[in-house]
Amino acid sequence: MAEVIRMPRLSDTMEEGNIVAWLKKVGDAVAPGDILAEVETDKATMELESFENGTLLHIGIESGPIAVDKMIAIIGDKGEDISGILEELKNETVAVAEEAPKAEVAAAPAPVAKAPAPVMASAPAVTTDGRIKASPLAKKLAEASNISLGMVQGSGEGGRIIKRDIEAFIASGGSLAASNGSLAPAVSNPAFNYGDVPVSQMRKTIARRLSESKFGAPHFYLTTEIRMDAAMAARKQLNEGEDNRISYNDMVVKACASALRKYPNVNCSWLDDKITFHEQINVGVAVAVDDGLLVPVIKDADRKSLNIIWSEIRDLAGKAKVKKLGLDEMQGNTFTISNLGMFEITEFTAIINPPDACILAVGTIVEKPVVDNGQIVVGHTMKVTLSCDHRAIDGATGAKFLGTLKEYLENPMKLLR
Repeated sequence: MAEVIRMPRLSDTMEEGNIVAWLKKVGDAVAPGDILAEVETDKATMELESFENGTLLHIGIESGPIAVDKMIAIIGDKGEDISGILEELKNETVAVAEEAPKAEVAAAPAPVAKAPAPVMASAPAVTTDGRIKASPLAKKLAEASNISLGMVQGSGEGGRIIKRDIEAFIASGGSLAASNGSLAPAVSNPAFNYGDVPVSQMRKTIARRLSESKFGAPHFYLTTEIRMDAAMAARKQLNEGEDNRISYNDMVVKACASALRKYPNVNCSWLDDKITFHEQINVGVAVAVDDGLLVPVIKDADRKSLNIIWSEIRDLAGKAKVKKLGLDEMQGNTFTISNLGMFEITEFTAIINPPDACILAVGTIVEKPVVDNGQIVVGHTMKVTLSCDHRAIDGATGAKFLGTLKEYLENPMKLLR
């Protein structure tokens, strides 16, 4: 008997999934454990597993977004009549596919900006992830001729740009190298997709959740400056002759976890009708990826050594970069750290990552004159800013936590206990 496969909720905050690619096609035999498709959620690209035996009889949507619990496929016996099931599903918001194979779905064309060329081409087709569809040869020819692919009309299958389209564009006088009166030639990055690009599931979720956090939680900010000379010396000593290169971020994670153990009222979540104070200290570490941020979580960070924290962050950050984090590796955070020090940012404020009540923004280490025992000497300092949800945490509480964090980083031997 045919079974309707619906888009599952693959994360706690997922409202819709984005079909990236099908790994099975209509007519293929499937068994429990087979991977049917790759699905982009709000947190990662995940594999959609089959729990049914049979034949893939129907694909409801080849690619693109689809709401949770909507039909995406039908699995049944080979040759089974599913016309009745398709008729029943007509009222669903997802489009019902025909029995014939479906063509590739392309996103709406991007608008084309004005250029100094005398001939303006309409926009090419783009894929669902925003990439312009062009053959490798066309890309090389466009790059060599200083032409933006976004200005060329594709004549290949599905609007794909091919070699003759670039040649025709050049012949019509459309090269970006041409001048236009007193204006300098326009210079575009051929590797960048200008114009409209479809928003990924991750970016949609980031926009929604951070808007809710910023405008729903009354933020206040506390900044302190930490002397990092002792931490730098301790890190150098710890890393001598070792393959595990402890980073300053690892030390910040450990210091935050230790300070949270001393101030458990900071390790909390505001839940409208109650405040939950978490016994377990789970530190989320923001990792930049192409579509935004992912926050893998170091569980029980206060109970782990610097070496273990280094190993877990390295492993989880690597998975985050390729969107292969498991759900359990992104859930359960009670406190979050966002570090932009590697980008030479000296100070910034971060938006609280729900359900946490705090997030720590970490800047770069700066060499500067400092006063030491009444003498001006060269020192190294680092600014950190704690964003707090004022519904759950008061200023004095946040200040005491920051004072303890500062004490740990200025006396790093305490982190080795």
